[in-house]
Order: sequence, then C-alpha cells, then structure tokens
Amino acid sequence: MRTVICIPTYNERENLASLAEEILATVTDTDIMVLDDNSPDGTGQVADLLAKKDPRIKVVHRARKEGLGRAYLDGFRRALDAGYDRIFEMDADFSHQPRYLPELFRALDDSDAVIGSRYTSGGGVENWGWYRRFLSKGGNVYAKSVLGMPYQDLTAGFVGFKRHVLEAIDLASIKSEGYSFQLELKYRAHRLGFTFVEVPIVFFDRVAGNSKMSKAIVREAVWRVVQLRAKGRV
Repeated sequence: MRTVICIPTYNERENLASLAEEILATVTDTDIMVLDDNSPDGTGQVADLLAKKDPRIKVVHRARKEGLGRAYLDGFRRALDAGYDRIFEMDADFSHQPRYLPELFRALDDSDAVIGSRYTSGGGVENWGWYRRFLSKGGNVYAKSVLGMPYQDLTAGFVGFKRHVLEAIDLASIKSEGYSFQLELKYRAHRLGFTFVEVPIVFFDRVAGNSKMSKAIVREAVWRVVQLRAKGRV
C-alpha cells in the first residue's frame, strides 16, 4: 500500500523541516507531498532542499495562494495519477502531531477513510482560547445537524482516504476554497456511502508562524453547509 501525506504550505518555513523529519521518522514507508503556494518567506525553497536529501519528499510549486481546498485538490489529483493507494491530508504547523499517524494508518486498513478527531471520546484541543473553542465546536454541531452526518469532527483536517474514495468523488466540481473544503469533501464521501472511522487526537495550536483563519473563511463555511444540504451534492 503506497501512502502519501499531502501538506499545503504558505509561509511555513519555520515548521516544515522539523515536521518532515518527524513524519518520516515515525512512518518510514510514506511519502510527503509539499504543496507550496509560492510562499514569500521561502518555504518552497526549504522544501526543495529537503527533497534533495530525501526522495520520499515531493514538492509541488503552485503559482499563487488560492486557498486550502485548491491546494488539496491539486495534491489529490497528483497523488491519484502517481498511483498512491492511501492519501492523507495534514497541516504544516504541528497542530496535527505526527505521533498519531501509525494509529491513523491502522484504522484506515479497515475503513474507507479515517478522521483524526478532536471531538470523539479521548480527543481534545490545547492552547485555544474560549472563542476559538466555541467557534470550532459550534461549527461542528451546526454542520452535523444540517448535513445529517454521524461524525463528531466534520471540520477536521487530519484525514486519510483510500484511493477509491477520491476516485469516486467528482473532485473537479468541488467549489470550496477555505476550511469548508473539509466539510464538502466528507459530505460527498458520505453521500456516496463511504464510511469514516474517527481516531481521537489532541490538536495543538501552532507555536510558529501565523494562522490562516479569517472571517471570510468562517462565512464561506457557514454558507457552504446550507448549499450542500440544499443541493445534496455528491
């Protein structure tokens, strides 16, 4: 089973090298695909240096910043074309800890997809203020109730898919650009009859670099949930 972890980056130079090192030390039979949106801080150049040292690291240089969803869709298409059997997505800022990868890999062996879940039993978040906790938890409750999905962490970004799931989804028709991409991708997979297993993780707030969250991203997620429900899109 060939596995790749897609990691979008924009101004993550402070995190990328140590993250890649820890991932490859934790799951040695895995590749990393860095999807850099022309970071002005030189993240793409750091990725190139890492790739020269380790062939398990692949680098995609994208022309401009287009949002999380566009970067992941680019990575998914490339991963499918390259013949990977399992495709994971993961943040570049250590909020998703590499130590959880072996358990996520094992869970995916017996399911269509796996979620590293903050809100299933045993999961949690660290170093968040009350507003960020309220926004995240409330968003998940809202999405779960509107979309009628049984999972606890629909906005999670630490997720793995077997290739047949992504092949079945019409990736070209996905419209979401920000974090609503996570909702849309899971909803489409759910509507096609695929099942997710949730593995508890503790999500850590970044310690270096700046968050990409914005009010516009939150607004997109709220409206996208309504649109998905209304259209019943797959």
